Amino acid sequence: MNISNINKTKRFRLNQKGFSLIELLIVLVIIGILAGIAIPRYMSSTVKAKQTEAKQMLHQIYLLQRSFFQNNDRYWIPQAGITADKDNQYAFDTIGVEIMKSARYAYVISGDIDHFTATATARRLDDDPAIDQWEIDESGDLKAIIDDAIAR
Repeated sequence: MNISNINKTKRFRLNQKGFSLIELLIVLVIIGILAGIAIPRYMSSTVKAKQTEAKQMLHQIYLLQRSFFQNNDRYWIPQAGITADKDNQYAFDTIGVEIMKSARYAYVISGDIDHFTATATARRLDDDPAIDQWEIDESGDLKAIIDDAIAR
């Protein structure tokens, strides 16, 4: 080998721009760690956004039940087994509740003439099999029975 060939090889290596395999692996590991942190938080945020439907609908049921009580001195209780959902939108039409076609939850009202409990239940708000269930009663107390954003 002559000296001019050695100098050309050194210049070629110095002029090469790129990443080594180790640098690429480090970047992939960092991206993996960030994704491992971000994806569960994102899923939890989407579940919380979907839960807004149940909270608003239960609050509406509460307000309409209070109005019905003011007019009739009793709460409206549907027959046992009646569920309002996207397939049965008008089940609670007597008190003015209409469920939207895009509803994710199924709603049930139970109780007697002096007390009621409205429950919203959804299955598969996200990619896990956990159910999500919320409840409101005649006092207006909204509570999570099973919170899918937490139950992981």
